[in-house]
Amino acid sequence: MMTKNADKKREQMIMFCMDDMVPQNHMLRLIDKAIDWDFIYDLVEEKYCLDNGRPSMDPVMLIKVPFIQYLYGIKSMRQTIREIEVNAAYRWFLGLDMMDPVPHFSTFGKNYTRRFKDTDLFEQIFAKILEDCMKFNLVDTEQIFVDSTHVKACANSKKMRKRVAHEQALWYEEELQKEITKDREAHGKKPLKEKDRNDPPSGGGGRADSQEEIAEGAKTQKCSTTDPESGWFRKGEHKHVFAYAVETACDKHGWILGYSVHPGNEHDSRTFKPLYDKIKNYRPAMIVADAGYRTPAIAHELLEDGIEPLFPYKSPMTKDGFFRKYEYVYDEGYDCCLCPENQILSYRTTNRDGYREYQSCPEVCAKCPSIHKCTESKNHVKVIMRHVWEEYMEMAEDIRHTLGNKEIYELRKETIERIFGTAKEQHGFRYTQYIGKARMEMKAGLTFACMNLKKLARILENRASKTPEFFGFLRFLVEESLYVEKWCWKQSQHPNFVYSLTTSLLVVLIGYTYGYKRCLTDIKYPVMYAYKKYPLPIFCVGKFLATTHISS
Repeated sequence: MMTKNADKKREQMIMFCMDDMVPQNHMLRLIDKAIDWDFIYDLVEEKYCLDNGRPSMDPVMLIKVPFIQYLYGIKSMRQTIREIEVNAAYRWFLGLDMMDPVPHFSTFGKNYTRRFKDTDLFEQIFAKILEDCMKFNLVDTEQIFVDSTHVKACANSKKMRKRVAHEQALWYEEELQKEITKDREAHGKKPLKEKDRNDPPSGGGGRADSQEEIAEGAKTQKCSTTDPESGWFRKGEHKHVFAYAVETACDKHGWILGYSVHPGNEHDSRTFKPLYDKIKNYRPAMIVADAGYRTPAIAHELLEDGIEPLFPYKSPMTKDGFFRKYEYVYDEGYDCCLCPENQILSYRTTNRDGYREYQSCPEVCAKCPSIHKCTESKNHVKVIMRHVWEEYMEMAEDIRHTLGNKEIYELRKETIERIFGTAKEQHGFRYTQYIGKARMEMKAGLTFACMNLKKLARILENRASKTPEFFGFLRFLVEESLYVEKWCWKQSQHPNFVYSLTTSLLVVLIGYTYGYKRCLTDIKYPVMYAYKKYPLPIFCVGKFLATTHISS
């Protein structure tokens, strides 16, 4: 029988509760249950006047609106407001009913430029959510993974100008200069003259319309006229855009521990220090990074602080058919290098970059039969460069060869790389519609806070759903399996039976408290011993785990 939809329901008047409109397993409901949003009032209290002016918008609502945008990867604030107008779950999360007006899309932008400008509000929000994750013992800071990703800036790649590329100050320069001066004095050399540091650092920050005189032959770089604080980023042959580099750190379970934002044209090794200052307070035992961080300065900084750096293998940069650098052996006792033909390369000087130069004898090299494999110099001179902190790089290389560290480094694709993939695919982190480094930091902080909060909400909900099953299993195991079966009663007279049973129950308890994957890996051997001795109670534990999907 054919039926037609009646239009009468469109005009019906129904009494309902907003709480009934949101499913119990909705993500926003889980997030609202996982965290108390009242902490925002304490963070913004100084930015509001209590006895003057018009009533303001609820600060919690003001922060929740961009949370919704980044949580669901909505492209813009205008589109976010449109979604809030018709989505009952969004209205419930903001504390609005179906008849309340939705704030204008410019409200958040105006508050950012006026009220929250030059503040660390969003970084504090990120830190507070991370602190809540740590309270549940979910974060493991023993091993920290570090990497960076590029986010396309809101800048047209065709609207640019050229400016002088000023030399960027290094974060380790002061300490390096002391080491260079000490090394030169030990070799009987005079200290180097100090460089003029009146030039501003590179990486943007100037006015877009400012005209800078460019001297002939000066090194230049591209600068966006829309967003001067971004940097020209090149990746491959076809990807040339203005972008920001977001440097991020996480633990082995995927919890984001810190972040920093820099122009896209700055190298990872030069921007490592701001992020490292944030994560070193967690006192990690090891920091895992890719080849971009494999520098003597970073290795020196980490090892001096008692942290093991784990870097990957980096192939030599020499031409094919020539001797590799490692074939030139360094003799620490005589402070010289030996070439593959057993000829001595003597110390010459220590340059301003912190490298010792070891030079061969041109008369000897001119008669060497392997000179075509050694150098292309017209003067028949081979120079080997060795950094003053090269011994720290050798220590890092020994750490790389340590048993088990290869498997640790492979976890990068499951941790930090997965975080970047999730942020770009689900949370709109491929590009930004904000102009300026400060707004990019706000976007990064709120995005990473959303990711941590979403993960925390799911874990807490999973724990809450497994609580009745867990205690029900304990009651079943004690009342039926252990005391009804005669075999179990006889085995209980054995002194090790209590130990094996306690071990099996401990596995379930630890898995319930700290995460089931960790329990299965860290307490594997006690369980194997208990199962070999007393298979029946352990079999009951395993059967329960399989049937209730706790181990997944």
